[in-house]
Amino acid sequence: MNTIKLREEYIKLGQALKASGLVDSGVAAKYAIEDGLVKVNGQTEYQRGKKLHGGDVVEYDGHTIRIEE
Repeated sequence: MNTIKLREEYIKLGQALKASGLVDSGVAAKYAIEDGLVKVNGQTEYQRGKKLHGGDVVEYDGHTIRIEE
């Protein structure tokens, strides 16, 4: 499980995927999210700009990212 420590109040979903290294670019993140391949807290998410806060869990391509404050 990857962990992303927040530096601000939140991080956007596309940024989190890129920061964790699960995608190579913002464009790749955009397509993964639009194609319904990303889940946030168990729910499929289609908004690249979805704000993630401490405690949120992102799942993509068999990997899990936990957002920590």
